[in-house]
Amino acid sequence: MFTSEERERLRLDLLEYAASDRRISGAAITGSAATGLSDRWSDIDLAFGIGDAADLPCVLSDWTAHMCHRYLALDHLDLTSGPWVYRVFLLPSTLQVDLAFVPATEFRALAPTFRLMFGTANESRHVPPPEPRDIIGLGWLYALHARSCIARRKLLQAEYMISAIRDNALALACIRHGLPAVHGRGMDLLPSGVVAQFEESLVRHLDTSELSRAFRIVIHGLVSEIQSVDQELAGRLRGALTHLTEARG
Repeated sequence: MFTSEERERLRLDLLEYAASDRRISGAAITGSAATGLSDRWSDIDLAFGIGDAADLPCVLSDWTAHMCHRYLALDHLDLTSGPWVYRVFLLPSTLQVDLAFVPATEFRALAPTFRLMFGTANESRHVPPPEPRDIIGLGWLYALHARSCIARRKLLQAEYMISAIRDNALALACIRHGLPAVHGRGMDLLPSGVVAQFEESLVRHLDTSELSRAFRIVIHGLVSEIQSVDQELAGRLRGALTHLTEARG
């Protein structure tokens, strides 16, 4: 397990390495460390602007070799969002290192958690939260599949669908309360009354009776959150969603 001191030393090493790479036009600390809110379990998040977009593949290759040779990275994966490439490394200490690369023309803060360390950045352009209507649509879509999975005795898949309904309902609650709605980041900050209506929706064991019980509770919570966002839509969906929990065979 890594220590906070080891993590900070590695962060500084990577920033120094970036400053020596002439292809990099700017570097920023992102994530919780950018606002001083990191804790014992936080990872390393850095973002880099690449002066010439044509250099991006070579920069990725060179930095990957550096992470593997210098820090013995065990594996890495890429996540992309628009022009950004997020290369995520796993180190033997279990430290996660997220390195984001983007052409300099798009190097900017996408959230308040962005602290420029050197170079230049473009005007901030914060990513908006998910659209509630999209989350609602995913909620009823997972509900349809939960109903059919229970009926087909696909117990593990049914549990997956029920959990997905709950995740989307709680994402709606996060938006309503001005909390981060992606990847569950705001769920533990929700008021206790909101959380309480979903506590009994956790599936305790795998059988159709238990799955049906949890399904009824999570649908009730989903409808309640839809009601908070769009009363007219909730009125249209309530009957169909409730009927799903009453379906047999």
